[in-house]
Amino acid sequence: MPTVSFTSNLERHVACPMQKVTATTVGEALHAVFAGNEKLRGYVLDDQGRLRKHVLVLVDGQLVRDRDNLTDRVDEHASIYVAQALSGG
Repeated sequence: MPTVSFTSNLERHVACPMQKVTATTVGEALHAVFAGNEKLRGYVLDDQGRLRKHVLVLVDGQLVRDRDNLTDRVDEHASIYVAQALSGG
């Protein structure tokens, strides 16, 4: 089962513990996590279900290519990491 984990700066705003999910795409994996955590969905996805501009998702260290439909494939041992970009001066 793929593992989905989130950067610690997201954890300051909403509970998002690492989870193992049943999924074959990034979208399926994220939606499995969001099923039990709707508040987290708003931090990661926009109103159209696309990744927010300030969010990066990596699968086994590689950036996802499909930020709109989240169709990048994941295998059963994939590590999915969701990071929120930080800004400031």
